[in-house]
Amino acid sequence: MTSDSQKTPVVPVVIIASLFFIFGFVTWINGSLIPFMKSVCELTETQAYLVATASYISFVVMALPAAFILKKIGYKNGMSVGLFLMALGALVFIPAASSRTYILFLAGIFIQGAGMTILQTASNPYITILGPIESAAKRISIMGICNKVAGMLGSTIFGALLLTGMNEVQEKLKGIEDVAEKNQLLDTMADSVVTPYLVMAGILIVLAVLIRYAPLPDIEGAPAEEVAPGETAKTSIFQYPHLLLGVLALFAYVGAEVIAGDTIINYGISIGIKTEEAKFFTSFTLGAMVGTYLLGVFLIPKVISQGTALRLSAILGLLFSAGILLTTGYTSVLFVAALGIANALVWPAIWPLAINGLGNFTKTGAALLIMAISGGAIIPPLYGAMVDHKTQALIADGVDKVAAKADASHMQYWILFPCYLIILYYAISGHKVGLKK
Repeated sequence: MTSDSQKTPVVPVVIIASLFFIFGFVTWINGSLIPFMKSVCELTETQAYLVATASYISFVVMALPAAFILKKIGYKNGMSVGLFLMALGALVFIPAASSRTYILFLAGIFIQGAGMTILQTASNPYITILGPIESAAKRISIMGICNKVAGMLGSTIFGALLLTGMNEVQEKLKGIEDVAEKNQLLDTMADSVVTPYLVMAGILIVLAVLIRYAPLPDIEGAPAEEVAPGETAKTSIFQYPHLLLGVLALFAYVGAEVIAGDTIINYGISIGIKTEEAKFFTSFTLGAMVGTYLLGVFLIPKVISQGTALRLSAILGLLFSAGILLTTGYTSVLFVAALGIANALVWPAIWPLAINGLGNFTKTGAALLIMAISGGAIIPPLYGAMVDHKTQALIADGVDKVAAKADASHMQYWILFPCYLIILYYAISGHKVGLKK
């Protein structure tokens, strides 16, 4: 299935695209969940961004177990198991909302993340080796379109369901002194997640059953590089430095991508934009990604190579990050959204470069790359912690609380620069380290 002369089968691509749609929908509702949970559970900025941590840290915990599961039951059965786990996580939101318990919310998000880990560990290498490796970025770009369109849909739907009327609720809360009355208002707000997550659980269970019987062929990665006379065959995944550097690059990328998608609503609100308008900002970022994915489908590999696409993406990331810091107000929000352009082709370009030549180590290599999604668990909360720290420092210097929060949220976007520098290094030379010339 990996020969250049063979065509990519259509039906498996459509099925995998549907999976990318599903975990795109579930992943990108975090942009709405963060300000929602910040209000209903009365959280600090740092605590609110632990929503992202709970989702993405599961990729560290579950990636290697996911690889083991896939080796035992295969790609298709693994995808079905992942969907069932995601359904279970959705159901946990019901008791979490009823009790308005922050830890239960995080548990539900973590379980959903565990299910997505299995799905991602199966579907990313599967779509990569389902056709010629030279056009892998093109196929993954198509998957990315499904993922981000679903993300736009999810962020819009959940933004409307969870954030509509939040300004009015927050104003009411300021005037309520009675604790019981305040808790009743917050409980009513928390209950708004029950119906959406019940529907989500039902859909995921149906899909899990359908995937179990879907016509997906069993495929394996291309053979590892042949061993030259006098050389020793590689016996460990850690003997592939181009893969390990790819893991680092993906770690940085996911952190930058999650910051662009999950902080933009909170950032807009912090600089004075009404929640009714800011709730759509995540869809701006995702829309920019979808447009760039479409370009990738037409340009890779006919016009530009996967490596060139990665270099351009890193350079754009650095330029747009500078744009955020050098502008203010709505213009700076648009630069955050523009990061979607820089981010779109990073994932599809890194994957084929990183798993190139792994052979029998492909599933384990995929698991390590999936673990890199933990960048979304670490970098956004780090941004949140820096915002909290800088806000307190500005307040101590006599700056108004609202202005301090706005300035701090704006200035801490500097954290994006090291992320894109790492990606640029991998694009230029990191993907070649350890490979035969």
